[in-house]
Amino acid sequence: MKFSTCIEKTLKKSSLNIVLATLLIIPTIASCSESANSNNAKNTVHIPGQRIVDYETARKVFWKELYNKGGKTLYCGETLRSGYNKGVNIEHVFPASWMAYDLRCGKRKQCRESSTEFNRIEADLHNLYPSRSDVNKARSNYRFTLIPGEQRVFAQCDFEFDEKHRIAEPSPAARGRIARAMLYMSDQHDLYLKRKLESLLIAWDRKYPPEQVEYRRNDRIEQIQGNRNAFIDAHRN
Repeated sequence: MKFSTCIEKTLKKSSLNIVLATLLIIPTIASCSESANSNNAKNTVHIPGQRIVDYETARKVFWKELYNKGGKTLYCGETLRSGYNKGVNIEHVFPASWMAYDLRCGKRKQCRESSTEFNRIEADLHNLYPSRSDVNKARSNYRFTLIPGEQRVFAQCDFEFDEKHRIAEPSPAARGRIARAMLYMSDQHDLYLKRKLESLLIAWDRKYPPEQVEYRRNDRIEQIQGNRNAFIDAHRN
């Protein structure tokens, strides 16, 4: 074999090895990068007094800082222990699906992946309350209204819903807090409320003023995320 031919074959073989090695390394680098990004998302640390960046962070803050001493569920008024409570989860009073529709960013999962604004709005603690998970599921994203009759599906818990018409009626004890949460979300984040629903919420806000626990919650949320619900403060004037 000629010397030049031998060199040529050696170079071609070396180049092929380099290409193969590169192709093997690239997926590994990408995988490491995705893993690092995933870990960063899961390990987001909230700075007190600043807005919360996403719902996963808000969920941790909600239980560890806002309801770390217990409290009561929104719809049923049942007492919570501090920390984890079986059968209790977090309710978005102004539904997350309504936020997604308003922002035109797709379904909830798509919005979480593509919209910084959606993530920030969904994480707003003023809109988050503890709820019995079965009642939360029944409420779904139904519009609040008054439903004729008293069909108590949840025993002593005064919460009614109508799947056919996609409506729900909360107890009088919860109506004021619901109204102030939803009016705040509409005002703070420029989210749309139908006129009929808005009128009902304004009436509930007037009829069912805040109790001390709602004022204290407002104070605590200000410490955590740096802003207040003006619809609660308005009752102090």
